[in-house]
Amino acid sequence: MTDLYSNPRCRHDIPYPEPLKAIQSLAAHEAARREIAAWPGFAVTPLHDLRGLAVRHGLGAIRYKDEGDRFGLGSFKALGGAYAVLRQLQKTIAATCGIAPEAVTVADLRAGRYRDEASRLTVICATDGNHGRSVAWGASLFGCACVIYIHATVSAGREAAIAGYGAKVVRTAGNYDDSVRQAQQAATANGWLVISDTSYPGYQDVPRDVMQGYSVMAAEALAQWPAGDMPTHVFVQGGVGGMAAAILAYLWETLGAARPVFVVVEPDRADCLFRSARAGRPVVVEGALDTIMAGLACGEVSLLAWQILDPGADAFMTISDEQAAALMRRLASPAAGDPAIAAGESAVAGLAGALAAAENPALAAALGLDAASRILVFGSEGATDPALYRQIVGRSPEDVKGRG
Repeated sequence: MTDLYSNPRCRHDIPYPEPLKAIQSLAAHEAARREIAAWPGFAVTPLHDLRGLAVRHGLGAIRYKDEGDRFGLGSFKALGGAYAVLRQLQKTIAATCGIAPEAVTVADLRAGRYRDEASRLTVICATDGNHGRSVAWGASLFGCACVIYIHATVSAGREAAIAGYGAKVVRTAGNYDDSVRQAQQAATANGWLVISDTSYPGYQDVPRDVMQGYSVMAAEALAQWPAGDMPTHVFVQGGVGGMAAAILAYLWETLGAARPVFVVVEPDRADCLFRSARAGRPVVVEGALDTIMAGLACGEVSLLAWQILDPGADAFMTISDEQAAALMRRLASPAAGDPAIAAGESAVAGLAGALAAAENPALAAALGLDAASRILVFGSEGATDPALYRQIVGRSPEDVKGRG
């Protein structure tokens, strides 16, 4: 079932507020962009023009930022977790050696100049799959140890992908938010560095770096968009809110009052942002959070993300698992002229929300969707669990990419 809440606190009449620049800013974005662009394997991900799909739904344009091949990790999370690992290693090693953090470069770490210092450090996080893979990859890239906590419903395929980067994987009882708390407890007991993509009381600095890494894909998308023809609407999936807030912050500071209508989309079984928007404050959603959109199965809002989304997001939506699965199949067998896309379950949430709104006259009117609307969505992951993808779509990811 699709539900929509229009945010009465959204401000389109003011520039990006100065206090929010302490969380996300163009200056910090540029530092992250320069760093990430220098990593081995960096490439700008494609922005697909889904013209056939747009025509079918009476929209002017739909463009899909495809993060499925980012650094070979399968998701946008490669931008955030690994960048935060680097930043923490730089700060910690610099303090140990009595030097400035910027003196600890990626080149030095990869050449082994700080091998002894890095090897004595361990990073840890909790994950639904993709963030943990990014943190594990970052640890292997920069030379430290890694422990990843996964909760009860994370698939065996995602567990194996994380372990493939040399991380120790610990499976816990409960949901994602339970695993976050358990990872924090393990870190405190062992003196490990927590690299979380969500913020909570007393833990704010690392999630800023994670989110700032995510802003790279927002900058790429605007640069790839046809000149003089900016998007009118952006639909972004929720989770804890970090990705959505990073994209919104970049758009808000870059475009000001001319920024697009911004809509956050969540599974109806894990809708902490939607409920928080209605309540006007962060609300916890408890229980199993049982949705196929595993990367969005979060019950607690990132407090940093909320500070940006509460005054900046125009609306919040929920979609069903059935809508997500149907769209995965549609992208695998696309409209005439559109590319075939092997999209993971969480990747399609924003686009599913946009199409559901376009098909519903009341929702379309509320969001100002019409034949002139130009939609930007972020395909946040590829088929990161190939077995589950085949179960939902009926074809392998390789078959979809190879045959269209």
